[in-house]
Amino acid sequence: MKLQKNTSLALYSVLEFAADPNRHISAAEIADKYGVSSHHLAKVLSELARAGVVESVRCVGGGYRFAGNARRLTLMDIIRTFEDLSPAAADRRESGELTPVGMALGAVLSEIDEIAKATFSSLTVATMLRLIERQQRAESRTRTPSPRDTGRGSRRGAKPRPGA
Repeated sequence: MKLQKNTSLALYSVLEFAADPNRHISAAEIADKYGVSSHHLAKVLSELARAGVVESVRCVGGGYRFAGNARRLTLMDIIRTFEDLSPAAADRRESGELTPVGMALGAVLSEIDEIAKATFSSLTVATMLRLIERQQRAESRTRTPSPRDTGRGSRRGAKPRPGA
């Protein structure tokens, strides 16, 4: 399943808002973080606001904030807001799709899409936030230099061992 850029931006944005639901975050801040136009992102956020996933806060220091239920809102709920998930229309078929090879490949690709849809339907925003947190903890552990890397705990003044 190939997601449109708007859908990816919506997923990024929702996860950013849900990570700190009380904080108002501007479209510009998220746009800068993900390297996109704030004007383009504003259109995505407007659609998310219409869907009730985020709400626009119009005041000094305003922006957007998460308005959904992180334990119930799934990634598929967000994806459906931006993607047409109906089966491909017959008039959009390529000529090779009607051959035995094309039909076999089509069946496999259709099955992959169904698995992707089921996966996105089973992943809530809360689950994704836990995954992000775990990855950040793991990343910070790998960045923490060991005593050997900092020179502490090493054999200072010792001659290098052969083969080291």
